[in-house]
Amino acid sequence: MSISALTSAAPAIQIHAYAALLAVVLTILIFTRARGTMTHRVLGWVWVLLMGFTAISSFAISTLRPGHFSVIHILSIATLILLVLGVYRARTHQVKKHRQSMLGLVFGALCVAGAFTLLPNRIMHAVLFGQ
Repeated sequence: MSISALTSAAPAIQIHAYAALLAVVLTILIFTRARGTMTHRVLGWVWVLLMGFTAISSFAISTLRPGHFSVIHILSIATLILLVLGVYRARTHQVKKHRQSMLGLVFGALCVAGAFTLLPNRIMHAVLFGQ
C-alpha cells in the first residue's frame, strides 16, 4: 500500500478522491447513528455536499478518454440528480423514498464507482495494491 500514486496525481484527481473517501467514512458514521435526529441531518447535509463535490469534480477528470467525457460521467450526472431527489424526498417527509435514493447513491456512486477505481492501471489500485 502506497499513497504516492494519489499524491502524485493531478490536483483534480486528488480532490475528487479525497472527497469520495471522506464520503465513504461519513457514510459509515451515518449508518451507525440514529435516523431523523439533528446529528443525522447535519451529517447528511455534509455527505450531500461531499457527494455533490465528488460528482462535479469528476468533470475535471478525463483520464479514460483524454479531452472527452467518458461513460463514467453518466454516473456523475445520475449522482447529482439523485442527490437533489433524495434531499427533496427528505424535506417532504417521504422517508422511505429518501432512504431508497440515498441507499442507491451509496451503492451506485460509492460502491460501484469505487470498485471501478480498483481495476488494474487505476490510481486507487496502485494505492492499495502497488503498481
